[in-house]
Amino acid sequence: TEQLDGGLIDFGVGFGAFDRSKYEHIPLPCPDRFGVLMRRDDPLAGAGPIDPKELWGKPLIVSRQAQSDGSLPELLGTPPGDLDIVGTYNLLYNGSLMVEEGMGYALALDRIINTSGDSPLCYRPLAGQSRAAMAVVWKKYQVFTKAAEKFLGKLRGLGNEG
Repeated sequence: TEQLDGGLIDFGVGFGAFDRSKYEHIPLPCPDRFGVLMRRDDPLAGAGPIDPKELWGKPLIVSRQAQSDGSLPELLGTPPGDLDIVGTYNLLYNGSLMVEEGMGYALALDRIINTSGDSPLCYRPLAGQSRAAMAVVWKKYQVFTKAAEKFLGKLRGLGNEG
């Protein structure tokens, strides 16, 4: 939202709640949820959904956004001082490399990193997490370039196709 507010970007993809008084949005038809990206040979990898308490005291790799917006303690149900954050990422691909090297567990959205086939990584959802809506968002009353207007028109048109 800082980049939207500062005029650095025209559109963003928002996950969860956002200030609807400041931003317009178009919902995306693909809700997602947080989980844990880990090595396939990790003891937690064989389990089903991961109880957030299982991550307390474990080395965590988190997005810079999640670290700065204060959502991690709520997501994991623990005070901020109890989290062992050993690294941050801007792009989950970079976080996945840290996980692959054994640095820790990455908190992430599902389906961003390919964990199928021969991948040394796997993804497990966090227990008790419902899927959260995602949306393309932009500032209200934004003056767009012609290209951005065309893009927005295409987005709006996708919702009308059957």
